Amino acid sequence: MLVLRSLLFNVAFYLNLAFWVACAMATMVLPRRFLLGIALNWADSTLWLMRVIAGTRCEISGIENIPPGGIIMAAKHQSAWETFALITVFRNPVYILKRELTWLPFFGWCLLKMRMIPVDRGAGSRALQMATRRAKIELGQNGRQLMIFPEGTRRPVGAPPAYKFGVAHLYGELGVPCVPVALNAGLYWPRRSFLRRPGTIRVEILPAIQPGLDRKSFQALLQEQIESATDRLVSDGRAELDRLGVPAPANARQETSQKA
Repeated sequence: MLVLRSLLFNVAFYLNLAFWVACAMATMVLPRRFLLGIALNWADSTLWLMRVIAGTRCEISGIENIPPGGIIMAAKHQSAWETFALITVFRNPVYILKRELTWLPFFGWCLLKMRMIPVDRGAGSRALQMATRRAKIELGQNGRQLMIFPEGTRRPVGAPPAYKFGVAHLYGELGVPCVPVALNAGLYWPRRSFLRRPGTIRVEILPAIQPGLDRKSFQALLQEQIESATDRLVSDGRAELDRLGVPAPANARQETSQKA
């Protein structure tokens, strides 16, 4: 049953995505806010499909911790789920993302129209400097909320943290609050898997870290807050899956230790 529901959801997911991308193409000549409305409708409809077909709900707590104006939101990255679901808590989001996504026909054009910030991962410090300049404009002049995944890529549930320096650099340069975000989405929408498990994805938006810390202290504090909250959410999620009789993904830390 898990496999069948996952298959049905994945078919519905891509059909739904194609529909909203087609709608987005019709708004390309209109102001950017119309395209943002399309993105929100896509996210909401995808969450609805997950709930109806896969039996996967979501709970997002701590929205009151998001300060007004320009901020950095630094989120744990376990799956594709948070890349669209977190759009629903923003007023005017801007994502830092790998530039290859902007090369995709139609979808990539939408990303460029929404003034997302593409990064060439192979360009090192030069790419970070360019992203910082763009972020200063989007946050300072336009009051947008910068979304970043500090580990740079999706990490399996339980994998040792691998936070990059980029988030600390942005924190130091932009001078705005940074809001940590913990989640357990990787239990229900695992990376590199078509399975979609029933249950409740939980997201916690934690209190903002105010500007003024040195970059090393900030990096340590951000990682500690995200990881400790994520570990708790993952533990709760595994207990839920056990109650539902659904096998949970293996713990990456345990797999690593067994291979060693």
